[in-house]
Amino acid sequence: MQVPEGPESSVTAARVLVIDDSNTIRRSAEIFLKQAGHDIVLAEDGFDALAKLSDFEPDLVFCDILMPRLDGYQTCAIIKRNPQFSSVPVIMLSSKDGLFDKARGRMVGSQDYLTKPFTKDQLLKAVQMHRRVA
Repeated sequence: MQVPEGPESSVTAARVLVIDDSNTIRRSAEIFLKQAGHDIVLAEDGFDALAKLSDFEPDLVFCDILMPRLDGYQTCAIIKRNPQFSSVPVIMLSSKDGLFDKARGRMVGSQDYLTKPFTKDQLLKAVQMHRRVA
């Protein structure tokens, strides 16, 4: 296997949880992150993510805002209220690039905001910048 060039080549594998109700977004993130050598778990919504959180113990979470049942703001707030996961960075994902959405994400504890559709470089840069280092 060839070692990838670029920012991801100098980084050890991160455990990343991707929460999005869009199969396309989940699969894109999975492909980009696995190519860079990261461990991935996918979740379809907030409830699914919370069920997987304890078993997977991610270094970083990407969380869609607009999801059925439990939206991204609620999911992020629940993650941040749990002492075991309060230090795990959460990056909100949204197709909207509004100031209000970004501010609301910060209010519930998110570290950053990525607008969809994102590129491979944007996703990997976010992992490199925000991942929790054990």
